[in-house]
Amino acid sequence: MIGHKEFPSRAGGVEVVVYELATRLTARGVDVTVYNRGKEKHHNRYKELGVNVVRSFTPKNKSLNAMVYSFVATFHALFGKYDIIHYHAIGPCVPLVIAHIFGRKTVATIHGLNWKVDKWGSFAAKYLRLGEKIAAKYADTVITLSEGMRQYFLDTYDRDTVLVKNAVSPIPETPDDIIREKYGLEKGSYVLYIGRLSPEKGIQDLISAYRKSGIAKKLVVAGEAADSAFLDDLRALAGDGGDVMFAGLVSGELMNSLYCNTALYVLPSHTEGLALTLLEALSCGADCLVSNIEENTSVAGKYAETFESGNVDDLADKLVKCADRIKAPSESEEQKKYVSANYGYDRVIDEHMKIYNALVRKEERNA
Repeated sequence: MIGHKEFPSRAGGVEVVVYELATRLTARGVDVTVYNRGKEKHHNRYKELGVNVVRSFTPKNKSLNAMVYSFVATFHALFGKYDIIHYHAIGPCVPLVIAHIFGRKTVATIHGLNWKVDKWGSFAAKYLRLGEKIAAKYADTVITLSEGMRQYFLDTYDRDTVLVKNAVSPIPETPDDIIREKYGLEKGSYVLYIGRLSPEKGIQDLISAYRKSGIAKKLVVAGEAADSAFLDDLRALAGDGGDVMFAGLVSGELMNSLYCNTALYVLPSHTEGLALTLLEALSCGADCLVSNIEENTSVAGKYAETFESGNVDDLADKLVKCADRIKAPSESEEQKKYVSANYGYDRVIDEHMKIYNALVRKEERNA
């Protein structure tokens, strides 16, 4: 697998997907290798959680980081005895064409149409769009995560894709003593965002709307920022009042406790693939407020309030409306059952096994 930053990691949705796929496929007897980004000048191979890990050279220059990594990883993979090379996200799909030329079977999972995001400059946006086009033209199988994305590939490239919606491991009920000890937070005392801190996630909208709303609860923003300048901008926007808390990257019981005890989980994205953090929040019965993009509404259905994406005033109004809402236990249980029935991992692994096996059989017939 090529395209993530690190394994194992929860730094972003791609990393979570690669972690879950790699470990669960390994448990089913698949020999999985993941290519991590690293600073070493040479490849370094080791095992982690039963998964083969190759740490591939990556330059320090952020603008070249992902591009160089995906090419180096691809060339290394060409010399490996792999049946399939599986690319994640559109940027890393650019060197997929090289694997195709050398006759390797390829799968591309489209996690989002990243070129639409305002943060990318002209060259980066064109490069991402190139990766999308290469995936559409040359990948043996393209996996999309939402119906809207599947339709986009059909309309734009006349390319059929396999729709495999993301899955989630349900968040177990976790008391608030962990967050009380670490952050001084109690159940229902805060509004929560968990996820990557980048412009397309709309965190800047959430902080601005929180300020406008005047709600008495704290705002907890948990996640990593790849761009330190953007994080500085968010901190400046939040001010020094202490009511906006930047919790950094969270995982394990700490993350579970934040989800389970929040008054409201907010996902203000401008663009998404299929947000795993939304599935996690839904899975523990949390009240959810999401931007009205198709990728969010198709997942949450009737189980989340919506606001107009990018509209700070509308988001502020909905924060006021939802922050003090008391959810009935029966509503939470119904929400949990909905997630369990529609977003379980057994289905996702079955779908991937079906895709992989079909490609391997095709290769054997052509041999």
